[in-house]
Amino acid sequence: MDIKSAFFGSNGSVKLTELTDISGLVSLLVKASLTIAGIILLFYFILGGIGMIAGAGSNDPQKLEQGKKAATTALMGFIVVFAAYWIVKLIGQIIGMNIL
Repeated sequence: MDIKSAFFGSNGSVKLTELTDISGLVSLLVKASLTIAGIILLFYFILGGIGMIAGAGSNDPQKLEQGKKAATTALMGFIVVFAAYWIVKLIGQIIGMNIL
């Protein structure tokens, strides 16, 4: 799939050319933020894992704690983004907008 068909084509998702109301814009932004948060989570999990392995291998408890902190912080951030996704979806259902 190329970028043009992803944003302007017709594969069933909200397109930039089809944004006619606020619910479509919110839907697009929330989906994009959830995707970006997932990519960042993966990146920080990898960095945290490498930090924990390096800290355990060199018997440096400070590096080990930094790796654990990076992985824990990434997970908490993703949980916040995921909770925001469900809150926006719940608010959309309550007010009757077709969001997400």
